[in-house]
Amino acid sequence: MDWPAHRTEQRSWQARDGRGPRVGPAPEQVAVSIPPRIADLDFATRRTTSASEAAVIAVTHLEAGQGQYSAPLREFLLRSEAVASSRIEHIDAGWRAFSKSFGGATSRPEAAAQVGAVRALTGLIDGAATGRITEANLLSAHRVLIAPEWEKAGRFRTVQTWIGGSDYTPLHALYVPPPPELVPELVADLLAFVARGDLPILVQAAIAHAQFVSIHPFVSGNGRIGRALVSAILRRRGLTDRVTVPLASVMLADTSRYFAQLAAYRAGAADEFVIYLALAAVYASEAAIDSARTLAALPQRWRDRARPRGGSADEALITNLLAHPILTVAGANAITATTDSATYRALERLVDVGILDVVSDSKRNRIWAATDVLAELDALNAAIGRRTTAGLS
Repeated sequence: MDWPAHRTEQRSWQARDGRGPRVGPAPEQVAVSIPPRIADLDFATRRTTSASEAAVIAVTHLEAGQGQYSAPLREFLLRSEAVASSRIEHIDAGWRAFSKSFGGATSRPEAAAQVGAVRALTGLIDGAATGRITEANLLSAHRVLIAPEWEKAGRFRTVQTWIGGSDYTPLHALYVPPPPELVPELVADLLAFVARGDLPILVQAAIAHAQFVSIHPFVSGNGRIGRALVSAILRRRGLTDRVTVPLASVMLADTSRYFAQLAAYRAGAADEFVIYLALAAVYASEAAIDSARTLAALPQRWRDRARPRGGSADEALITNLLAHPILTVAGANAITATTDSATYRALERLVDVGILDVVSDSKRNRIWAATDVLAELDALNAAIGRRTTAGLS
């Protein structure tokens, strides 16, 4: 069947306040987009079959190789996906500031937001491992993503929102999502769709993502939660168990194409968005396998550089550095199981040979990061970008 397009309705609209610059006449009505109910819809198109199958094969190869290369790849890919997803929303603090915030030190708000994205993604994926994705899972992830003290965190929106145009009026908006009173039932319908087991996995993940961001259930954070939902569905359906496919890096490589594909979905071109996400999974998985090989080679490279004594604190840190690339004194002590002074000396020796870098020199909260691991995070993002550009050109 053809996938139904969103329909539009005219709804009354009143400005929330009288502030802001004059950007034209204030509309008395606004055309809102109403997504279709999809819980029971069938999806059958031969156009998506080969792309969907190729994506499943690529993700399966990544998942199978994870244990071969390095168990810490799980955390590495989680961080890569969450940070790239944040960058799509123009939230980017850089890896040094991210490491500082991840270690618990005060840093830039953008860094704290990226750390929140990592934890929200982790929570949503872990929740999906139970076999269900619920409204409570979505609300919890949003609460983690957005500052918990903000009153709108972990709550569906109760106001009309829009994307693009002015901050004060939807008059020239790029997209106006459904009115707030429809959000709960639309989310319930979406979660019923997500709970199905009769759809190809990539088809379900792609449509669920496009439908979620079209519903736009939160005042902010919809893109990041919507992209996290893709990873959660892959986990719920058993395609992934230990890895997170860094799909957001593909979207980041060409955000104009990503947003155009979402717009096409709203016009009824669901098959186009399925193919887009399936190809993204292929590009991201292939690049992630290359990164896994690079990561697996790092410990020996570090040993060659540092030449630690067997059983030393230096050796213990190197052995565990892939799993813990961002270290506080307490974390390092837990690894070395020795005195504070011995741990400090080991950390400083690894700094001297260029394995670690001090990202926070505060006396109360000193933080170190493995520079090669941080460099590989950027390298992975760049590699996915190159594959995306070559594949879509």
